Amino acid sequence: MQRPPPQEEFLLKETNPHLGGGKVTGDKHTSTYDLVEQMQYLYVRVVKAKELPAKDVTGSCDPYVEVKLGNYKGTTRHFEKKSNPEWNQVFAFSKDRLQASVLEVTVKDKDLVKDDFIGRVLFDLNEVPKRVPPDSPLAPQWYRLEDRKGDKHHNRGELMLAVWMGTQADEAFPEAWNSDSAGVTSDGLASIRSKVYLSPKLWYLRVNVIEAQDLQPTDKGRFPDVFVKAILGNQALRTRISPSRNINPLWNEDLMFVAAEPFEDPLILSVEDRVAPNKEEVLGRCAIHLQHVDRRLDHKGVNTRWFNLERHVLVEGEKKKEVKFASRIHMRICLEGGYHVLDESTHYSSDLRPTAKPLWKTSIGVLELGILNAQGLMPMKTKDGRGMTDAYCVAKYGQKWVRTRTIMDSFIPKWNEQYTWEVFDPCTVITIGVFDNCHLHGGDKSPGTRDQRIGKVRIRLSTLETDRVYTHTYPLLVLHPNGVKKMGEIHLAVRFTCSSLLNMMHMYSQPLLPKMHYIHPLTVSQLDSLRHQATQIVSMRLSRAEPPLRKEVVEYMLDVGSHMWSMRRSKANFFRIMGVLGGLIAVGKWFDQICHWKNPITTVLIHILFVILVMYPELILPTIFLYLFLIGVWYYRWRPRHPPHMDTRLSHADSAHPDELDEEFDTFPTSRPSDIIRMRYDRLRSIAGRIQTVVGDLATQGERLQSLLSWRDPRATALFVIFCLIAAIVLYVTPFQVVALLTGFYVLRHPRFRHKLPSVPLNFFRRLPARTDCML
Repeated sequence: MQRPPPQEEFLLKETNPHLGGGKVTGDKHTSTYDLVEQMQYLYVRVVKAKELPAKDVTGSCDPYVEVKLGNYKGTTRHFEKKSNPEWNQVFAFSKDRLQASVLEVTVKDKDLVKDDFIGRVLFDLNEVPKRVPPDSPLAPQWYRLEDRKGDKHHNRGELMLAVWMGTQADEAFPEAWNSDSAGVTSDGLASIRSKVYLSPKLWYLRVNVIEAQDLQPTDKGRFPDVFVKAILGNQALRTRISPSRNINPLWNEDLMFVAAEPFEDPLILSVEDRVAPNKEEVLGRCAIHLQHVDRRLDHKGVNTRWFNLERHVLVEGEKKKEVKFASRIHMRICLEGGYHVLDESTHYSSDLRPTAKPLWKTSIGVLELGILNAQGLMPMKTKDGRGMTDAYCVAKYGQKWVRTRTIMDSFIPKWNEQYTWEVFDPCTVITIGVFDNCHLHGGDKSPGTRDQRIGKVRIRLSTLETDRVYTHTYPLLVLHPNGVKKMGEIHLAVRFTCSSLLNMMHMYSQPLLPKMHYIHPLTVSQLDSLRHQATQIVSMRLSRAEPPLRKEVVEYMLDVGSHMWSMRRSKANFFRIMGVLGGLIAVGKWFDQICHWKNPITTVLIHILFVILVMYPELILPTIFLYLFLIGVWYYRWRPRHPPHMDTRLSHADSAHPDELDEEFDTFPTSRPSDIIRMRYDRLRSIAGRIQTVVGDLATQGERLQSLLSWRDPRATALFVIFCLIAAIVLYVTPFQVVALLTGFYVLRHPRFRHKLPSVPLNFFRRLPARTDCML
């Protein structure tokens, strides 16, 4: 059954913007900002002042500078009691929002009641010079301050300034105060600027606990139940209880952790004895600093080491180290540099390189992303009874995260920022997310404030043609408890430039993950646990940056909750499987029509082709590959012209039942009432019952195959064994081509020679016994 076409608003739209001040072509421009639209800005650099007059009664001056252009006004920080202050701050006013022809730069004295006027400098915007990088920065000059009447004769001091017209490519732009954020105080300015972040370097830490010696349990009259507990930061793992219940226990068990550079927390190991249920006694403890741990780049063994265990006893309420007798623990500890620490889902990873830099291959190209603008954003919060959105973008590829500046109070924000990444593998994905900054307007002071997600886009590099600029608007779709919702559109320009086509083609023959994942593979449960720990470490480290890349942003970009149960996602995956099998089902139906002579001409042609292939079997494989080649060439005309995007139909997001969505957004453990939990549990039981039946049927067919030779049914096995003997003799004396022709003609026989009853082999197979009789 054909799916209905997706809604128009959820589709990708190709655009033709005016990039880099020139026409969009596949060729690379000379400008470094050739994937974004040029935005003109008026820059004002306030460097310093000298010889400012005193204004206070105390004879001092608390100066600051106010830069005003029409209704936009920016101020520097103020200095207390300083007549020669240095600010070195830059202000950027968007040319699209210029509301005056004169720039006014005023020096004022901070006062409790009313700030005093010291002096000002006026600039005619028509006289401001223009600067285009890579020109050198404009040298600031001294300007004598004048009063409100334009008189410069009174000694009001001097101000060093530089004023010029430029674009967002100017190196002063990232750190400049921007007229788009005019409502933000100087303290909050850092939280709205564009920024580049780097994920911490992650390592797998392997702790192989071998044995311990000379343990001293308190109760020497019982056999100790000893295990080892290892703690690294927020991660805690423990070994099984040693089967050798004595004072020299043996484990030989691996514990895996995720560690991040710079290493802050030591590895704490404690040997404990379970003296009673839920009660353990610590027999010894040691701390190991990861800076001194061996680093392994391949599968070669690491030397083992003995570590002394320290035991503590309470003496008069204080913990004191006991040094009467030292127990020891034997371990092999190493930092694994040959693995890639998975902090993303393997289905859309942006980086697959091993941890150790010496194992990295050379880059195969460059990915360039231009974040142009967004359109039709929804209001995310209210202020003074009016809906508003303070939007910013985050893009993640490899270890590099980028964050655009926040555009204040705009439903059509224009960023026009361009970023570049090195590419080491074409089968990787870049993720771009849009968020609403909820930490402005005093939002950072209220606890529990979280930046709201507006939507995200994933682009797989292998689906892009090299050296081509893709300019599209992508729908920003977010799944809410009441259904899927379009939050707006984001306008992106993407270009993947390949430095070596040969190297890129060679990558398709290489393993997806580093070789250690195949030589010493980790279990699925280990990978899930380690990925969870890695995402927690990354989100914690990035949230400590300045400005912070907040935890909720990092977790949304890394798809932290994608492994949780979802009825909607399960349905989507089931129909994906059916879509894949749809081609095989169609071939089966076509072959059934051939066998039943629905189209006699086609059936006769198939008979002729079959005879040729049987008589000349060396043509079988060439025919198959030639057929696949012709199919590929035929489909080239309809190859995808656009990058893939979020598909609501494929995700079953537009047809999900409200209760299924409510279940998907439920917390873990659940917070829903017991009657809803009972209903969902019963629903799961009914679904699991169907799956159980299908699995049982598959097991039955497999057991029937086994029973052909197991003599469980002696008559059936005897018949099968005799048939095998006769078939071996007949096939030995009969040429293979004859057997193949007879089999083919039998399968393709005319309907008048067919019966509606099942065939003899099928009847025989269905009568074979299975182990269902032994099931309770």
